[in-house]
Amino acid sequence: MPIVAQMLQVLFVLAFSPLLKGFMDRLKARGMRRVGPPLLQPYRHLGKWLHKETVRTVHTTGFSGVVPVLYFCAPIIVTLLIPVLTTFPLPLAFMADMLGGGMILAGGGLLLLWAALDSGSPYTAIGVSRMRLIGTLGEPLVLMALFTAAAIGHSTIPYVVNQAMAAHSFFAPAHVLLLTAWFLLILTEGGRLPVDNPDSAHEFSLIDPNRTFESSGVDLALYEWGGFMKLTVLSLILVNVLASPYGLAASLTVPTLAGAIAVSALKLLLVGTLVVLVELSFAKLRLMRISEYLTFAVALAALAAVAVGL
Repeated sequence: MPIVAQMLQVLFVLAFSPLLKGFMDRLKARGMRRVGPPLLQPYRHLGKWLHKETVRTVHTTGFSGVVPVLYFCAPIIVTLLIPVLTTFPLPLAFMADMLGGGMILAGGGLLLLWAALDSGSPYTAIGVSRMRLIGTLGEPLVLMALFTAAAIGHSTIPYVVNQAMAAHSFFAPAHVLLLTAWFLLILTEGGRLPVDNPDSAHEFSLIDPNRTFESSGVDLALYEWGGFMKLTVLSLILVNVLASPYGLAASLTVPTLAGAIAVSALKLLLVGTLVVLVELSFAKLRLMRISEYLTFAVALAALAAVAVGL
């Protein structure tokens, strides 16, 4: 039964992540007085790309054929390490701690950057250079947030940290600052406003999508699906690890697991709603001002670390 629950976590992230993307796109369109795409549009896009031929430039090597699979698998591996449906650790939860999970996600992103450069396109090179500029402060933000969470929970295991967070005052300064800093990280890593505009189609205004500008077919499907799952995993860390494990299953029974699926889905939709509200309230920052945004996020995480010792 524990292995079944572990696989159920993976299936939940696999299946729900495109729906979360569709929900956010639909809600954002409604906020702009437009009808917007159907909720299931991301599934249709994935199905279309999976049935199309994969075309690569003449400059690519065999490396570009392996990276889409590795990038797709990175958030799935992290899903095995974090509380998605249960409050207690499942069999594969101790393969790595929070720092290891962060390195897996960062490794997937790094491989994508190398594959983008492997295509030989100037547009993907633009995206890579911009992402490395953002990563200069984005990676310290992740480390500072994880170290702060570890200081609160006296552990680097997500299942231990979330129990400590549940016992910790939700409105404590350290807790509020940490949640805010991680939410800003979600906007950055998810390629959302004010850092990046996911609705833009102009290659010179893109940051995150520029990395897959030369991808097509199955490669593009794996990259996009992996990106959906990455946003979902980061949101799950926010609501189930850093906020509280409230609503997750305390035992391996069908009713409790079904309830946990519903609660986790509602939490993710809430995070998606907050992201959309931010996108409707702010315009895209100029490239050089993104560093100010990330510096502010790092400062929040640093203040949270200081507040832990107060």
